[in-house]
Amino acid sequence: MKKYFGTDGIRGKVGEHPITPEFMLKLGWAVGRVFANGHQAKVLIGKDTRISGYMFESALEAGLSAAGAEVRLLGPLPTPAIAYLTRTFHAEAGIVISASHNPYEDNGVKFFAGNGRKLPDEIEFAIEEKLDAPMQLVRSDRLGKALRVDDAPGRYIEFCKSTIAREIDFSGLKIVIDCAHGATYQIAPRVFDELNASVIVLGNKPDGLNINEDCGSTQPRLLQQSVITHQAHVGIAFDGDGDRVVMVDHQGQVVDGDELLFIIAQAMQANAQLRGGVVGTLMTNFGCEQALQKNGIEFVRAKVGDRYVMEELQRKNWCLGGESSGHIVCLDKTTTGDGIIAALQVLAVMVASGRSLAELKAGMHKLPQIMLNVGIKQRLEIQKHDDIQLALKKANQQLNNQGRVLLRASGTEPVIRVMVEGEDGALIEVLAQELADVVKKAAASSN
Repeated sequence: MKKYFGTDGIRGKVGEHPITPEFMLKLGWAVGRVFANGHQAKVLIGKDTRISGYMFESALEAGLSAAGAEVRLLGPLPTPAIAYLTRTFHAEAGIVISASHNPYEDNGVKFFAGNGRKLPDEIEFAIEEKLDAPMQLVRSDRLGKALRVDDAPGRYIEFCKSTIAREIDFSGLKIVIDCAHGATYQIAPRVFDELNASVIVLGNKPDGLNINEDCGSTQPRLLQQSVITHQAHVGIAFDGDGDRVVMVDHQGQVVDGDELLFIIAQAMQANAQLRGGVVGTLMTNFGCEQALQKNGIEFVRAKVGDRYVMEELQRKNWCLGGESSGHIVCLDKTTTGDGIIAALQVLAVMVASGRSLAELKAGMHKLPQIMLNVGIKQRLEIQKHDDIQLALKKANQQLNNQGRVLLRASGTEPVIRVMVEGEDGALIEVLAQELADVVKKAAASSN
């Protein structure tokens, strides 16, 4: 088991170990030493807009320099932009300072290898080994230098636009974009504007403290209202670091990651572009699986987390996968989940087909699904609590094979996620609350 790395890098509350300047300094050094391999490594650093990013950027830069690594500072950019630029700069690694959809009080770091993909386990273990070793600086003449990359946004904008066919033009489309006061606040409006869409922008005034606050992909209510008010064709909401997206149709209805995945998969299949099937997760709505299979598209589930979706895609040599949260991976376009690129693919389908987002999603019938989060103060072994297991068994019996129940610990937040899915909306709401109450009681007794 890893000591510091979770399912998506290292994350936590700012000021609480390991999210401290001291740790980030040592982490930068450890990364620099692991990627050195006898030569001077080049490492990119990008970040989202939360205020602590300045502090951690400086600490990581100092640690990398102390290890002899060359540093390239990208400034505020979406996480997938760092993945792309790590490849195009032929860098050994890319670092993203972000806590994704979490509030500003949290922060963390994610990593990309030189191929633009998340680090393999062996590299994460090697970094952790260095973190527990004494920090030794290279000679003064071997210290790394740091340079700021001023044209990084423009490079990524051009890449995003290149992922749709040249003949696709968004003229006539009115789009509302919610940037969550996060990393897409400069990038996303320019991408859609340069493709000739009429763009109305929300959440593009970050102050370091308002990232994800009542906005973005996790809080799309303002976007829903704005789409109706402006009579827009579609709304697009990103999370704080831009690797997730949800959309809103012209009727103000949210279109989540499962529905977007279905729309993209169906279009790719129709154009003979879909390689293999589609990878979802344990949380993917059963209606998505049914709709894909109805269209002759194979579907498999991975554990929750984009790294597990990616692992399954690579294992099967498929190109499309994603999560209900809107983390969609189009491996035929890029190397990681990318909110802007996923949104572009959906808009391209709308333009090419002449159909609205509401019409495109109509081919998938979502089963009612309830998700509740139960806060925990320390790790809770769900399998070892008899009361929880008994409640799970009872819930499955009541669903009578007409739904699913899933309990799992979040990989990014101190919560247990309780999910119940089935045709009977009233029943699943009751079952979800009963399960949440049992988990809450078990968590309290474990403290």
